[in-house]
Amino acid sequence: MTLFAFEMLLISVFAGIVGSVLGLGGGIIVTPALTLLFGVDINHAIGASIISVIATSSGSAIAYIKDRITNLRVGMFLEIATTVGAITGAFLGAIIAPDWLYVIFGLLLLYSALAMLKKAKSDLPTEVEPHPLATKLNLHSHYYDKAIQQKVHYTVANPYGGFGVMYGAGVISGLLGIGSGSFKVMAMDLFMKLPLKVSSATSNLMMGVTAAASAGVYLFRGDIDPVISAPVALGVLIGATLGTRIMQRLKNKTIRKLFVPILAYVAIQMIIQGIGGQG
Repeated sequence: MTLFAFEMLLISVFAGIVGSVLGLGGGIIVTPALTLLFGVDINHAIGASIISVIATSSGSAIAYIKDRITNLRVGMFLEIATTVGAITGAFLGAIIAPDWLYVIFGLLLLYSALAMLKKAKSDLPTEVEPHPLATKLNLHSHYYDKAIQQKVHYTVANPYGGFGVMYGAGVISGLLGIGSGSFKVMAMDLFMKLPLKVSSATSNLMMGVTAAASAGVYLFRGDIDPVISAPVALGVLIGATLGTRIMQRLKNKTIRKLFVPILAYVAIQMIIQGIGGQG
């Protein structure tokens, strides 16, 4: 194995761990690492990022589903919004300049980071009123939390708000060509009041489905280079498998403390990108 491939493998292991624990897919680390550290063309970096998201989802989905941390019903419900939003975004891309959208969504993420920071000391949602639609769709569930060693029962609130944010996440994915894991986790945590572990695990599953659907497009474009994507996929898969074990040993509030600075970083980068595009 060449030094280049080995270095990519190590970074991808780290990306897989972070993506698996926080529900962000790993692409948030893979893309900037490939372009800034290794000088990889942005199109090939995005292609490898798509593969990394699928690998993260594949590496973590089995463990999370087995332990009932992933809420499959919530995932399928919200995937409808994301898919429709992505199609809408793809159509809007031809008629709307995306610069101001970067700023708007960046500010939304920044606000969400502050809102999540206020909840930093709380481990699990409390006094959540079950929404009638969530009850009708049987979205409420439970899981065994290994960090606190007890079964956690939770109810789902405001499915309409979560659905709306997920539609917006789909639009921004289709329009701007970026991953929306941060929006997915934020929608489930802030709007639907799910435990952060459930939000992260469910986001991982959803991102894998979305990435798999778009991977064919990148493949036919020639943006997926096996020399780059192979070590990335292997490293991310290893990292995601390790990440599932780490995540289950962390408390929800610890995951939140890790998630908030990354969310703020993504928000600031989006705002800078939007202002730079308008200048």
